[in-house]
Amino acid sequence: MSNKTESNIYTVIFAIGMVIVVGALLAFTASSLKERITENKRLEKQQNILYAMGVNENTENSASFVSTEKAPELFNQYIKQQLVITNGNEIKEDENAYLIDVKKEQDKAKKGGERQLPLFVGVKEGKSYYIAPIRGKGLWDAIWAYVAMDEDMVIQGAYFDHQAETPGLGANIKERFFMDDFIGEHLMSNGEFKGITVSKSNADPTNNDKKDHEVDAIAGATITGDGVAAMIKKDLALYVPFFKSLN
Repeated sequence: MSNKTESNIYTVIFAIGMVIVVGALLAFTASSLKERITENKRLEKQQNILYAMGVNENTENSASFVSTEKAPELFNQYIKQQLVITNGNEIKEDENAYLIDVKKEQDKAKKGGERQLPLFVGVKEGKSYYIAPIRGKGLWDAIWAYVAMDEDMVIQGAYFDHQAETPGLGANIKERFFMDDFIGEHLMSNGEFKGITVSKSNADPTNNDKKDHEVDAIAGATITGDGVAAMIKKDLALYVPFFKSLN
């Protein structure tokens, strides 16, 4: 074997080795990144659920979650039950209910499958909160929320968020001035589910009437507001049998 041929063989072996090493590093990086993304989503859901029931670090005007460092401990402290509702009102406990993907469950139901409805029971200062995750469509993309209710389906708190609503307009659904308006609003009327309308013609601009099933719309964000009202009416209505079983 000539020196040139031997050199070429070593070059090929080295190149193959480098490909294997680089491939292994990329696989490790991808795996680590996926685990990190999953962990971030888990913490974010815990923060959202806690926020809705009033466990947050809000200042006078701004909305603020508890830190990711505190979230797991506070979640375990305040969330006493994680429930999954199926078949209308079949209920089971599941410690990983908060990891249920609402979008996937909605898609499953559209195809005729059985949808799982996660519900979180929290207790703070002796008061029970029932927190439900909901999801809908805004002007440009997905919007979602975590809504905390009492046993009569009166809203005790809410956290709204969005994928791509317009800054300064539809994106303001995650601002306190909008979210706080929902506190105290009644979802039921004479035993029937009514939901909440986000209204441009709300006759109660100071939001004193909590039984009118309306909150003020955000100027210039009509479609986003309609999406909020639609997801509340569509998704929270599914929980009515559960709440009626409490009373």
